[in-house]
Amino acid sequence: MSYEPIFALFWERVKQSIEDKTFAKLTLAKTIGDTELKNIYVRPVLLENDVFSLSLIARYKTEEIESFHSLDEAYPILASYMNKPFLSALLFTTENDVVFKLNKKRVGSITEQAPTFKSASDVILEMKEKGI
Repeated sequence: MSYEPIFALFWERVKQSIEDKTFAKLTLAKTIGDTELKNIYVRPVLLENDVFSLSLIARYKTEEIESFHSLDEAYPILASYMNKPFLSALLFTTENDVVFKLNKKRVGSITEQAPTFKSASDVILEMKEKGI
């Protein structure tokens, strides 16, 4: 069984947390072996005219590269990094931490834990305040 449908469910949780204004941050981590790319951090940003976007910061051994994408654009980009090289994605919200993991057989699973963050990201709080 492919992990893609489970990752799609995980992404629905990401979208829901942004809609519910509980999103704190998202991180892709746990690489296979020693890879050049170490992590990808995803944070919400407001661009010109309060346009919502996601900042994707790819952290490599020697540099960081930031790019900005819509919610719909970010999904295929992040999905392409799952299994090559990342084995987990961690969604931090104010309600709970949602973890997507791939096991050794590359079967995906979603688990929940108590929340790490007490408040949503500053941008999400700003959006809530502005009614965006």
